Formats: sequence, C-alpha cells, structure tokens
Amino acid sequence: MPDHEAEKTQPRVTPGGVRGQSRGAGPRHTPRSEWLLAGGFSVLLAVVMTWPLARDAGRVIPHDLGDPLLQAYSLGWLGESLRSDPGGLWGSNSFWPAPDSFLFTDTLLGYGPFAMLITGYTSALVVYNVLFIGTFALAFFGMYVLLRQLGARCAGSAVGAAVFAYSPWKLAHLGHLNILSAGGIVLSLALFARGHGWSLRHGFRPERQQPGWVIAGWLVALWQFSIGAALGLAFMYVLLVIAVIVGGWWLLKRPAVRRSIIVADGAGGTIFALGVLWIASKHAAVADAYPEVVRPYDYVKFFSPTMQGFITAPSESRLWGAAHEAARADMTWAPEQTLLVGFTALVLAVAGLTWSVWSGRQRIGLALGIAITTALALGPNFYHDGAWTWQVLYDYAPGFDSVRSTGRTVLYLTIILGILVAGLLTKAADTADELATVIQRGRDSRGPILRAPRRVHALLFLPLALVLFEGLSSAQNFEPRQAPVAVSRLEGPALFLPSDGRDTNVQFWTIDGFVDMANGSAAFTPAKLEKLRDTSKLFPSASSLRDLRGAGIKTVVVIPAWLPGSEWSSLDTTIDPPGVDVERTGEAVIYHLDAD
Repeated sequence: MPDHEAEKTQPRVTPGGVRGQSRGAGPRHTPRSEWLLAGGFSVLLAVVMTWPLARDAGRVIPHDLGDPLLQAYSLGWLGESLRSDPGGLWGSNSFWPAPDSFLFTDTLLGYGPFAMLITGYTSALVVYNVLFIGTFALAFFGMYVLLRQLGARCAGSAVGAAVFAYSPWKLAHLGHLNILSAGGIVLSLALFARGHGWSLRHGFRPERQQPGWVIAGWLVALWQFSIGAALGLAFMYVLLVIAVIVGGWWLLKRPAVRRSIIVADGAGGTIFALGVLWIASKHAAVADAYPEVVRPYDYVKFFSPTMQGFITAPSESRLWGAAHEAARADMTWAPEQTLLVGFTALVLAVAGLTWSVWSGRQRIGLALGIAITTALALGPNFYHDGAWTWQVLYDYAPGFDSVRSTGRTVLYLTIILGILVAGLLTKAADTADELATVIQRGRDSRGPILRAPRRVHALLFLPLALVLFEGLSSAQNFEPRQAPVAVSRLEGPALFLPSDGRDTNVQFWTIDGFVDMANGSAAFTPAKLEKLRDTSKLFPSASSLRDLRGAGIKTVVVIPAWLPGSEWSSLDTTIDPPGVDVERTGEAVIYHLDAD
C-alpha cells in the first residue's frame, strides 16, 4: 500500500502524542486556528514588506505620482457614485463630455465597499494604501489556502505562497493596484477545489464535496473579475479551460457527484456568467465607440518581453535592480518586460520537477503549464511571431485585441512554480517523518508514522526568507502635490494645462467636488481629447479660445510650474485675453472663458 493511502487509515504519532490528522490532509482537517494564524501572518507580513507605507497611509502613495493617483481617483469616483448616484457610475467627470468614461480603464468595481469610505484626499490615500497592502496579504493567504487544499504541508504552502505573492516581477507593477489585486484568483481556485472534494495529492473524494464552498468560489471569481479586465479577462478564460477539462474528465470517468454540487455549479456559474456579461457589455460598448481601444499587433509586440526578461528584475528590486540595469537597457519597455519570478523560486521549482510529493504525471502536467504560460507571456516574441499562441488569442478570443501587455501571463507561471515548490518541501517534510519513524522504531513500517522533531520541520521554512528577500522593494513613497486651486469652486467643464501624463494628478484633485473636466488619463486617449490638447497648445490665442469655447470649456487652469519642457512651454500666462476674466494665484492662472 502506498504511503499516502496508509496515512488515510493510520493516525500519526508525534513525540507529544497521537494526532488524527494525516499529512497534507487539506483544509477540511485543518484546525481553525491555523487559518487565523495564516490570515494574521499574511497581514503582518504585508505590512512589513511594504513598510513604512502603513505608518504614512494618510499622507503618501506608493511607487509614483502617476497611475496610483489615477486609481485613487477611480476609487474616489466609485465611492461617490455608489453613495449619491449609482446610475451615473459609468460616466465619470473625466474626459468630458465622453460617455462611459469610467470604463476607459479598470474600474476597481470590486472595491466598492471600501471606496464608499472616501470623502476627501486623506481618506482616498488611506483607502488606497490599505487596499495596496491588502493585495499582498490576500495573495499570500489565498495561495496558502490553495496549496493546503492541494495537499501540501505548512512549510511548503508558506514558501509557495510567498513565491506567488512576492515574486520580483510584481515590483514593476507597484503602481498598478489592478495588477497587484490577484489574490482572488488563487482563493477562488482553492474554494472550487475544496467544494468539489479534490486535491492534487488525494484526487477526487466525493465524501468531501461541499456546495457552499463551490458557491463561494464562483462569487470570489466574479469579485476578481469585477476589479478589472487587466487580470479578469485572462482569468475568465482560465476558468473556461478548467471547466472544459473537468467536464471531459467527468464524461470519461463518471464520478459520483452530488446533486447539490451540480446545483451549486449551475447557480454559481450562472451568477458569474451574468456578472461577467454585464461588465463585458459595458466595455464592449466603449470598444465599439472608440477604435483606439484595439491594440495593433506590432504595438503589442513592442511591449512584449523576450526570454531574457524571465531572468531580469525590474529596477524596483532592492536585491537585483542595480545588478540588472544593463539587461534592462536593451528592452523596449522594461516595466512590462522584466519578469523575474525569483531565482530561489526557480531553483526550488526545478528541484520540484524531479523530487516531489506530486505524482510523475502531475509534474509533467505542471511542466506543460510552465511551457504554455511562458509562450503566452512572450506574446508576439514567441516562435514565428506568436502565430500559434498569442496570435490565436488576439484574432479569435474576444477581448484579447485590447490587451497591451502579454507579460502579465507570468502571474500563472508563478502559481505553477509555487505548486512545484510546495510539492518539493512537502516531500522533504514527509521524508523527514519517515526517517524519524525508521530511527525511532526500526524498519517496521507497519507501525504508526512518527513526526520528526519540530526543529527539523522548522528548517523547511528557511527558503521563505530567501523568497521574501528577493521580493523586497526599493521603490519610494511620494506625497501628492496639493491642488493649486480650490477645485470644487471651479465652474465646469474645465481644462487643466498642460494636459499630458500629469492628468492623473488633476483627476486626483477633482476628488474635491468632481468638477467636469476634459482632462483624463486612461488605458487609451480618445481622439477628441487629442484634438482638444492640440488646440490648447496655442492658448490663449483667439483661435484657441474660439475652439475651446466651441467645445464647451468654461474654465482653463494653467499650472505655470508644469509648462517648462512640455508641449505647452510657449504658453504666455501674462496675457489677459479680451472677454476673459483672469485670476492669478501663487500656483495657477485661472481663465474664465464665459466672462461675457
């Protein structure tokens, strides 16, 4: 009888007594205290790894003053809309007068309950930073739960969770809350596996099916999708592939599935599908209205990584950032092309392919998963311009023609590597117990399995420190610039100049009143905004004033400190155009175009 079969019928004896829980039994037999400890440790670890952000949560924002401010603004708009006008959610105050402008980028809709706590700049920073820290905590906890459900032991699950949550490639995305928010992916997979009574180590066990966990899995999956399409799109297709594989297996094997599980999958799957279709229909309407949403294939190739990217760390890596500077210099867009998953993770995963608690067939499947995710991450830079991989998705899978960055598929590579690492360390833990049994009881394998001393098992947690060390960030936190005007008092629609990448600052300022404005920064730039920007470069000339008034702009706010080096550098703020009231403050010049 194989060892893992014997473990189902035999209690495990430890130096402190007899324990009925078998090795790698999974969450059903895991003490509730373990989940409390795992959750608490996940939060504490996230606070430590992002310190001192928690200390300064109401004053700073991590990584830079670009996309983080945009997403803090998005949370602010989301909260304001849910409180006062849910029906007007999709039409934000940015990109005026464009309809559905909130859908120009990931909406973070799943964070709605937290967003409703935002009432001003300080609360926006606090909510954003709490969610930022929480993404790492949920990623670690979700992966830990998944690995325990698959049959890994504590040390392997902890190290595998760190591989997923603190992989160095994520450091390049510290400014993208929507990309960091990946914990729901692994948590939903864990809930699905638990609800269906399945694990890698023990296979399908009908007696462990629980419909409640199945429903929870579908709800978490929908929540994950609602955060944004940047991760939600690929996740939806992953679930579809899993459903096809499981469906085929069911047709071949005809396992005993409870009626309640079929009902739970039917109900949960319907809720998920309806939610996805509702959100997708909103984005599809935007795609139809704005051809700019579609990314040309050459454009995608520009942002796609090469094989070198898998061993190159982003500049934000405290350990490898400076050492890999020369490698990044050869990249066309390093933030999307540095995909290092961690050298510790790579070494352990390779070892896990040869020696593991997972079966040989399972390891072959995981190796195939590595090949597929690597090929997809390379996008058009894979063999023959990705003709048999990413090109297929781009041409035939709805939504993929709007994806800019193929490298984010590395997320699923880290899941696979985490599983391999957990399998390796679980095998080591099992082997330690088996050696303890041989040493203490001789070669009589018929006796109960003994547990090796705790100090021996503690050694298996050592790789955790190495993985976390590689995941340390050197990125700084920044204090947003205060608004140069009382934004809530402006008469909209307004236009802030210069209007360029710094529009994210402007959007953040409009949390104070959400005045309508033509400015905006998102996943793409509408043609109308591009035209308005071109016109405004001649401001305050008569032709520019005529065009801006014709477009409906009532107030123009010029920030002189931003003019040098911009495309608006020739703008003369000393001129008072006829028919325009001009108000000058210490940091801005405000033009009231409707003075007549």
